Amino acid sequence: MAGHSKWANIQHRKGRQDEKRGKIWTRIIREITVAARAGGGDLGINPRLRLAVEKAKGANMPAERIKYNIDKATGNAEGVSYEEIRYEGYGIGGVAIMVDTMTDNRVRTVAEMRHAFNRNGGIMGTEGSVVFQFKHCGQLIYAPGSSEDKIVEVALDSGAEDVITDDDGAIEVLTAPADFEAVKAALEAAGLVAEVAGITMRPENTVELSAEDAERMQKLLDVLEDLDDAQEIYHNAAL
Repeated sequence: MAGHSKWANIQHRKGRQDEKRGKIWTRIIREITVAARAGGGDLGINPRLRLAVEKAKGANMPAERIKYNIDKATGNAEGVSYEEIRYEGYGIGGVAIMVDTMTDNRVRTVAEMRHAFNRNGGIMGTEGSVVFQFKHCGQLIYAPGSSEDKIVEVALDSGAEDVITDDDGAIEVLTAPADFEAVKAALEAAGLVAEVAGITMRPENTVELSAEDAERMQKLLDVLEDLDDAQEIYHNAAL
């Protein structure tokens, strides 16, 4: 199945994240904390924690820091209690945006979120206003030039829902969230390591923007990314 080009988007976002390594670590630590408190510190039986630890390793977080935060979360140590909240809204040109947050102060977070949208050309929506435009799924993305035939064979044999070749040659493997780890393990066992892998909210369709609107949209996304409580940001803009 063919899909739109997204490799440039992915590389662009990874580059911007690399510039904000400290903030990325903070977000991953929050995810580790919440996952460990909810499901325990055993990676073998806590898939959410396992994914968070993989993300931490991918961000070059030291193993001792990962272990410290798991131990802290599961040891019932006194600390901040985080609440997970998703905010939805629209950006430039009607682009759909979702921001997943972890916060210890809901009032502060919603005020900061509304301010970020309103001051940068967006508008906050109500719960459910844009989520229908995204699919909750496991996603693995392989760089242009990867072996499409091999990826298709292994992915579909291991339970993937679909394999999509994008316009720029990048290859996406999509799975049900529950099947993500099994498919990823099968692909890695076959020597196929994805550039991007995780559970995500994938846009069903993308919105093309002019150069000027794309620049405005990127500014809005940057402001949202810089909010302390923001964990993940999903949108359907083709930047």
